[in-house]
Amino acid sequence: MDILLVVILSICGVALLVVEIFLIPGIGFAGLAGVASMVAAVFCAYYYIGATAGHITLGCLLVLTAIAIWLFVRSRMLERMALKTEIKSKIDLVSQSEINIGEHGVTISRLAPMGKVRIGGKEFEAKSAEAFIDQNSEIEVVRIEGNTVIVKKVD
Repeated sequence: MDILLVVILSICGVALLVVEIFLIPGIGFAGLAGVASMVAAVFCAYYYIGATAGHITLGCLLVLTAIAIWLFVRSRMLERMALKTEIKSKIDLVSQSEINIGEHGVTISRLAPMGKVRIGGKEFEAKSAEAFIDQNSEIEVVRIEGNTVIVKKVD
């Protein structure tokens, strides 16, 4: 009966530890229960069966845990759980044909330091080159970086 208890606690401990490592993120109930189950198995082996059985149980648990983790990593289970979708969309970059450097516009929202501006009847994401710019202020395009228009306030 004592050996059966040690075996059941060991198997449950290893299984819960593998579940915690690979399926449940963070340190949670399964990991704590797995470690507690393995500690209980080693304790029961030492206390009820003897020191030799305790040493064997401890060694077997370490080897069994390593083998279980290795088998889980080698199996295709992680590939089946992995997200395989690809993002094929891209952000449209602001082209020089839409906006010219030195062109004037107006802020739609406050640029602190990012916000929206209207230049030539179109809305763009903009960044202030200097300080914050209030809403409905006249601005001038300084440069274009990717999808962001860099502007400054017109005095």
